[in-house]
Amino acid sequence: MIPIELSEASARRALDGLREGVDLGDEPLDPAEVYARAVWSVLVEPGDSEAGVLIAAVGAAAALRVVMDGRGDALDRARARWMPRLQGSAVDAALDAARRCGARLVVPGDEAWPARFGDLEAHAPVALWRRGRGTPSDAPAVALVGARAATAYGEGVAADLAAELAAAGAVVISGAAYGIDGACHRGALSMGGTTVAFLAGGVDRPYPRGHEGLLERIAATGAVWSETPCGAAPTKWRFLGRNRLIAAMAHAVVVIEAGWRSGSLNTAGHAAMLGRRLGAVPGPITSAASAGCHRVLREFDGVCVTSAADVLEMLGAGGAPAGDSGRAADADRTDDTTRLFDALSPRSARSVDDVARRSGLARDDAAVLLGFAELEGRAVRDDDGAWRSVTRGSTRS
Repeated sequence: MIPIELSEASARRALDGLREGVDLGDEPLDPAEVYARAVWSVLVEPGDSEAGVLIAAVGAAAALRVVMDGRGDALDRARARWMPRLQGSAVDAALDAARRCGARLVVPGDEAWPARFGDLEAHAPVALWRRGRGTPSDAPAVALVGARAATAYGEGVAADLAAELAAAGAVVISGAAYGIDGACHRGALSMGGTTVAFLAGGVDRPYPRGHEGLLERIAATGAVWSETPCGAAPTKWRFLGRNRLIAAMAHAVVVIEAGWRSGSLNTAGHAAMLGRRLGAVPGPITSAASAGCHRVLREFDGVCVTSAADVLEMLGAGGAPAGDSGRAADADRTDDTTRLFDALSPRSARSVDDVARRSGLARDDAAVLLGFAELEGRAVRDDDGAWRSVTRGSTRS
């Protein structure tokens, strides 16, 4: 084993060029702690809960010292997994590869860290590697997933759904695979929208190779993410681990086309466990390519999705169904949208924080719902970023 140096000076040198827009001298994050998370990303496989528990208990740097010093008999089995990778040369190679491809290291505590990953608890990633500009934290995010072996019907629905959701201001999340994933990314890009891809290998290794150009386009306007370090190859386990990140980052997950044993059902399972809104697009009952979608509808209590409007309604952004004009958009509803409008006033402008406090919603969720309300013309934001509700029949100012 080549020792890992965790002094502040060595950490700063190792992190040079990897922390976009971050001055390690002024930020509250300890450089040694940040560097230790980069090291941990090399040591562990996705979702390693023993590493997650240890880091949560003592911090990334202290946890790494525990491992290197051989302390803690209870960690012997985990140490047997981690120690073969605890090579300074391997860590340096990963960091150098990240610099060459322009990847950035993002850790908990950064503004760019997806806050919803906290729902993964001990299975949350220890660090993330990102190519691209990132994503707006207050935008609604929808994961659209499905099979690689997609039909023309599936790819057409995927592209249309993604395009319409992107046009409505939603971030489209998927896994950059052939078939449904690729159609979703292309659909979002066709509308000038933001789309995000999660890879099972390093962000410097476009996979599949046929989507290298697509991934470049995604990174140009959105982001390509991975929890595995640069240089890491995609494996079956890493694909399954990647799926939990897709589900966790999204406010809603929709399976567009999937066979009975499709890996997309793994993503749906994570969505259900995390309490994310879950839906599926139905297909012909005779089509094996849609059998997995029908499982989601039957076994996961998924919402039947036939249009982008259905997805927006899943997010609490929809009004009355088409043809039901006799029903007020927010009548008899007890969902988050109702709570949001209870917290808004048509006369007094209120900040997002104030709306969140009054409604009892998390700030990020309140910001997402406000964005949808603005798109629907039911709320307006002033120049200072404060919000008012818009009553029916009134004009926006």
